[in-house]
Amino acid sequence: MAELMVRDGTWSFDGDRVWIVPGRERGVHRLRQDLGEISVPLEALAGIAYEPARKGGRLRLRLRDGADPLLYVTGGGLPDDANPYQVSVDPDRTGVAEYFADEVRQALLLDQAGTGPADRYLLPGPAVPLSAAGVDGVASFDGERVHIDWRWTTSESKKHAGARDFALADLAGVDWRPASGLESGYLRFRPKGVTAQLKPEHDPNAIELWGFKKESGRTALLAAAVAARLPHPSGGSAPTAVGSVTGAPAAPALEKTAGTGGTGHSGGEGADVLLRRLRELGELHRDGILTAEEFAAAKAAVLKDFHAAG
Repeated sequence: MAELMVRDGTWSFDGDRVWIVPGRERGVHRLRQDLGEISVPLEALAGIAYEPARKGGRLRLRLRDGADPLLYVTGGGLPDDANPYQVSVDPDRTGVAEYFADEVRQALLLDQAGTGPADRYLLPGPAVPLSAAGVDGVASFDGERVHIDWRWTTSESKKHAGARDFALADLAGVDWRPASGLESGYLRFRPKGVTAQLKPEHDPNAIELWGFKKESGRTALLAAAVAARLPHPSGGSAPTAVGSVTGAPAAPALEKTAGTGGTGHSGGEGADVLLRRLRELGELHRDGILTAEEFAAAKAAVLKDFHAAG
């Protein structure tokens, strides 16, 4: 068990999962606190990095593309202090952070988990029910339906359209973008069959967002909760149970050739398996999951097994 306790919260690793519990002190971003405890399975991770700085540093988890509905729907738009998968490390905790990163890297190496895009959500997304407010409206989601009520400040076109109500089966997707400069952000729900997209201040299916305050953070969580219950962006089917991503097909494991203990080969097929495995190890090393020493040892073991099976 590895554990890191800092102002932003507590991270612990039990060999199978990274558990993230947000801090409750003033200054910890409200999105982290509203999201609550997160359990990140090893199969959802693409890597981990500790980045030293003049005072302390930062520990970051890198999740596989498409593994987490929150990261998917926000598209990199979360500011660092709101991102639940990175944490500031105090100067007196740098050694613990480095040890934590090493433990996770070693587990990824032993588990031989894939680091490519996921074909299903490996995290369940924020808990429901949820409600969130933007500049001109308030959205709510109970796990089955999305409802929008407009504020008095909304545009005449939205007032004319009236309150909105969607069943999950009616939605093709949900989009979330933070405000950028003078351009408004938005939380937009995309009904099936509707292709035209108006500016957020006039779109009756969108709530307008300004800045990134508490309200905008909750709209990101609501968007993620809806996305988690819709079909995966890879083209996979929707979760079989509302509020859960269980039942979706498992992510593919690293291929092994039968009858050889894992890396066996016969002619050209064996060479392809060897090259693929070496390529995977190279990517793990390049992404910082494997140190140079770990990469060299793993490479030597693969080559040894390959020649022994030949």
